[in-house]
Amino acid sequence: MRYSKVHLEALAYELAPVVVSSVELESRLEKTYKALHLQPGQLEAFTGIRERRWWEPGFKLSDGAARAGRKALEQTGIRADQLGALVYGGVCREQFEPATACAVAEQLGVGRDAAVFDVSNACLGVLNGIVDVANRIELGHIKAGLVVSCETAREINEATIERMSQDAGLESFKDSLATLTGGSGAVAALLTDGSFGPKRRRLLGGAYRAAPEHNRICRWGLEPLPLHNGYRDRKPVEQVMRTDAVAVLKNGVTLGKACWADFLKTLAWTPESVDKVVCHQVGRAHQSEILAAFGVPQEKDFTTFEFLGNIGTVSLPLTAALAEEREALVPGDKVGWLGIGSGLNCLMLGWEW
Repeated sequence: MRYSKVHLEALAYELAPVVVSSVELESRLEKTYKALHLQPGQLEAFTGIRERRWWEPGFKLSDGAARAGRKALEQTGIRADQLGALVYGGVCREQFEPATACAVAEQLGVGRDAAVFDVSNACLGVLNGIVDVANRIELGHIKAGLVVSCETAREINEATIERMSQDAGLESFKDSLATLTGGSGAVAALLTDGSFGPKRRRLLGGAYRAAPEHNRICRWGLEPLPLHNGYRDRKPVEQVMRTDAVAVLKNGVTLGKACWADFLKTLAWTPESVDKVVCHQVGRAHQSEILAAFGVPQEKDFTTFEFLGNIGTVSLPLTAALAEEREALVPGDKVGWLGIGSGLNCLMLGWEW
């Protein structure tokens, strides 16, 4: 896919306020660590994540997304009623229906002629939302669209820690390790046709790849609790996330290499001509394996997983925003956004910054 009319007018974010260290999480798993003969420090050693952030209990996802969206609009002077679309792309949503995007649109004052909806595709939701809005702009259907997301890791981490404390087995630890990397935050990407001001950050194109045969290796949802003597002794379902981290890494790299080849061909780029990349923020092992497989030096990458953890759909665009703030991304750079999500799915977008 190629684009000629789409610009990233603004990137904005909202950081969650509660800093949670890996040391703190391990202290809550003391019983499990003792049972498995693990020394403290293993979580950071395995993942490279020393801390992450969480929202306060009860924080509303639509509030976080609206805060980020409002910041993006304020950066440009574009009004909410000028948006032709508002897309919410988070894994976490406030309810099954209506779309969380509706609550965000109400807070921002989005007009009644805008398309307002959610997109769900694991950690690729925001990138998929960007593609949807970009297509609408390229076709001339709209002039501007906003993609937002807000993710929360507190609830799934609390449930996981409780379950690990009750089941101190090695398999439980392995299945739950990726969950403990989760962070919280919000992001907004404002896309336009370039008619609202100086043309910035041009979207050139991108590539998709899918490997749906691996849809079982990372799953997050509700599971029924077993009956005890014919009765449930607490809530009938619990929130569970299980990840085969080794399989995700192995098959993710294979899928990523295929997508990377398509990406370079579509944009007529070479690995050497790519100035900077921003990857989904999983952890140290994934970063090293992916970059090595693509032939991209680590100095071309910018990371935030060390202090923000894995914020799902928010991670990649928030990392890009921080990279720009810290002048790791500068005008004229050829920039690759390299996304991968459970499913498995891969989506890469190329920008002229």
